[in-house]
Amino acid sequence: MILNKKVLRITACCLTAALTLDTPVLTYAAIPVAGAPAITSVILDNDDLNSTSAGISQNLADVVSSAAVEAAMKKSEYDDIAIAQVDWYVNVRDSASEEGNVVGKLYNNSAAYVEETEGDWYKITSGNVTGYVKSEFVVRGDEELAKQVSRRVATVETQTLFVRTEATTESDVLGMVPDQESLTITDESEDGWTKVSIEEGEGYVSNDYIEKSIEFVTAESKEEEEARLAKEEAERQAAAAAAERAVAEKSRKSGSSGSGKSGSAPSGSGGGAVAGYASQFVGNPYVWGGASLTNGADCSGFVMAVYAAFGIGLPHSSSAMCGVGYGVSPSEMQPGDIICYSGHVAIYVGNNTIVHASTEATGIKYTSPANYKPIIAVRRIF
Repeated sequence: MILNKKVLRITACCLTAALTLDTPVLTYAAIPVAGAPAITSVILDNDDLNSTSAGISQNLADVVSSAAVEAAMKKSEYDDIAIAQVDWYVNVRDSASEEGNVVGKLYNNSAAYVEETEGDWYKITSGNVTGYVKSEFVVRGDEELAKQVSRRVATVETQTLFVRTEATTESDVLGMVPDQESLTITDESEDGWTKVSIEEGEGYVSNDYIEKSIEFVTAESKEEEEARLAKEEAERQAAAAAAERAVAEKSRKSGSSGSGKSGSAPSGSGGGAVAGYASQFVGNPYVWGGASLTNGADCSGFVMAVYAAFGIGLPHSSSAMCGVGYGVSPSEMQPGDIICYSGHVAIYVGNNTIVHASTEATGIKYTSPANYKPIIAVRRIF
């Protein structure tokens, strides 16, 4: 989830004086501020120039010190961001009181935008939740902490984006990324280019084809929590039923004529069965945009095809897979879990190992450790 934040900007005022032979003209201008007096050009007599200049300077000082401008001149975009620092979650209430009704939960390391302070409570907005949390349970204005728990993201805004080895269109293509994929930004120092992380490594993408944002985990409303729990239970039941049917039928997928290993039908149910089934296809080819376990698949196509054998429909997008099933901590990974990285996705098979359609050069393979690159999310279906 992305936390929308209000961005306020201020443009510096200008103060100039122009003198003609007989009539000095003092001209000044400022960005309009709500509640501030209009500022215009003034025709002056020579005798009044000094006193008028002093008055204008005071007028400008009054504008600059106005509450609206002070709010705009924050030291950092993280100044009004509060990060929950709790064992699990803190309740968000509809009033600044422990007797207030719970309207949502702000989980540990989740972020909120602080709207105002009321005693020892903050009024916050986080995701779809607006309410109050005790200030002792969140840390406000800590830029380093906010950067640590957030992710700087480049979202692809073209059908196929080339990731290049250098910040130039003449350099080699490191990899390709489809529309709407979210990539972790690692550097923004090159003019017109952004360095991002993909499975093949770190490379550069043109700023013309991406949208940049900061991504935080945000609060979950009561309604969202209820809907999520119901969805997770329905998915678990559907997955278990589909796996049982697959075992009972003992059928093979037909119609594959490729040279890759075809594998046998799923045996058993649950995450362990998913991991075992996926492992049969190690050594088969990687094909960008593909979704065939034998003829070739890309990373999300591989995960999608594996889960399809268990009756589970998943999107053909590594970014979208970050929202399927339900989230678990990387420290609690189990076989069958879907692990999401920047521009990549894999299946955990146990023993700190993943199976994934890696690159054209390596095909479908095992990789260990599972955190060989930063893990964005771990999602569980069973």
